[in-house]
Amino acid sequence: MSGYGARPMPGRMLGLDLGERRIGVAISDEMGLIASPLTMVPRQGPVVKDVRELIDRYGIVRLVVGMPVGLSGREGPQAIATRTYAESIRGEFGVPLDYWDERMTSSIAEQHLIASGVRRGKRKQQVDAVAAAVMLQGYLDNQRFRGERGR
Repeated sequence: MSGYGARPMPGRMLGLDLGERRIGVAISDEMGLIASPLTMVPRQGPVVKDVRELIDRYGIVRLVVGMPVGLSGREGPQAIATRTYAESIRGEFGVPLDYWDERMTSSIAEQHLIASGVRRGKRKQQVDAVAAAVMLQGYLDNQRFRGERGR
C-alpha cells in the first residue's frame, strides 16, 4: 500500500509541445497533480536521444503530446503532422503516449511570462516549456476530475 487512502502513485509524466523548431518539455510531480516547465529541445537535434534521456532521468511513466487542434476542435494539417511525427518516434520511448488539446497554450504561456515580468529575450527561451506545462496541467486536471467522478 502506498500513501493515504492506498491510492497508488501514478508516477511522473512528460508533456511535449511539438513546435516546428523547438519542443517544449514539461514534467509532472510523482502524484500527477502539478505540471512544471522543464526544458526546450531543438527539433533539429537528436530529439529521440534527448527525450529518452529525460524519460530515464526522471522515471517517466507516460508521455503527453500536445495536439494542435483548431478553435473549432477539428484536427487540421498541423495536427496530422504532429500525430505523424509522434507516432514515428513513439516506439523509441517504451512508455504510453497520450494526446491532449494544446489550444491557446502558447498565448497563455506568453501572457503568464509577461505578467511575471520576464523580458522579451528570455520569454522566447521559456515560452515553449511553459506552454508544455499549461498543456500537461490541463491533462492532469482532466485525469484527476475523471478519477474523482468515477468513485
